[in-house]
Amino acid sequence: MDKMVDIAQQFASDNYAGMCPEAWEAMATANVGHEPAYGDDSWTARAADAFRDLFKTDCEVFFAFNGTAANSLALAALCQSYHGVICSDVAHVETDECGAPEFFSNGSKLLAAPSEDGKLTPAAIARIASNRKDIHFPKPRVVTISQPTETGQIYSIEELQAISATCRDLGLNLHMDGARFANACASLGCSPADITWRAGIDVLCFGGTKNGMAVGEAIIFFNRSLAQDFDYRCKQAGQLASKMRFLSAPWVRMLETGAWLRNAQHGNACSQYFAAEIADLPGVVLMFPVQANSVFLRLAPELVDAMRARGWRFYTFIGGGARFMFAWDAEMRNVQALAADLRDLAGAQPG
Repeated sequence: MDKMVDIAQQFASDNYAGMCPEAWEAMATANVGHEPAYGDDSWTARAADAFRDLFKTDCEVFFAFNGTAANSLALAALCQSYHGVICSDVAHVETDECGAPEFFSNGSKLLAAPSEDGKLTPAAIARIASNRKDIHFPKPRVVTISQPTETGQIYSIEELQAISATCRDLGLNLHMDGARFANACASLGCSPADITWRAGIDVLCFGGTKNGMAVGEAIIFFNRSLAQDFDYRCKQAGQLASKMRFLSAPWVRMLETGAWLRNAQHGNACSQYFAAEIADLPGVVLMFPVQANSVFLRLAPELVDAMRARGWRFYTFIGGGARFMFAWDAEMRNVQALAADLRDLAGAQPG
């Protein structure tokens, strides 16, 4: 490996990256002078209006510290404790949020549908929703989808419209976990409105942390009636920041400058480059099409050990695959070094 490569830049998670310049500058600017507390500041008002401009609709906007809280509180607002939430069996709310959706909803049950690629389909939703109608089983009330999915797959506009139509037919609300929503917009090249409210999404959790911010997610209610008393939910859950401007100010700069989209486009481009560089290597199998900023590889066990021995960090999960994530600050020389090491090690393996 090139000794000039900064091994401190890793590709295990886009959470490893720091703040992008726009978010950093916004925090510094917001730090000057005094502003009212608890979201009554000018920055929070500007951020909410920036989201309304971005989505071309009059939506309700709230801010939370992290994605788990955003998703869990949003789902709790959409259902009662005796309801069920339909999700993919690899959805983040199912596998990685420590029961928070159930906790904040006082017991709503997650109803997981088996999925090979992380996507929900209208048929899977209808099957779970119609499986049982008796009073002994939680009543299905909400569908939650991840865009992109946990496997890096993107729902097309047509797929979202089909899911939404099924939800409407069955009387279900539709929530979108958009931890990497910007990457989906960059991949599809469409308006954010086209894959949210125009496609029938009721509530979106728009991720900022993985997009280049230090902290902060936006919860956007396109169906404004569902946002009733949501500010009280945020307060009760410890998500009402006293100095809210430090959660909202970065969004102002990210949205007004277009950094939110540029950051995602860069991460997506790096994943495409890496996938192309390691295609057709022995002992290396691409598990899913590369559509966002993640690459999932099925690696021979000896390759996993050898890559880690060279200092690379990555997670192995979702069917045992090795996941590589490319953040807003991924440097091409480091992406090239990652690919070069994998090529070198794969070539050294016995055929």
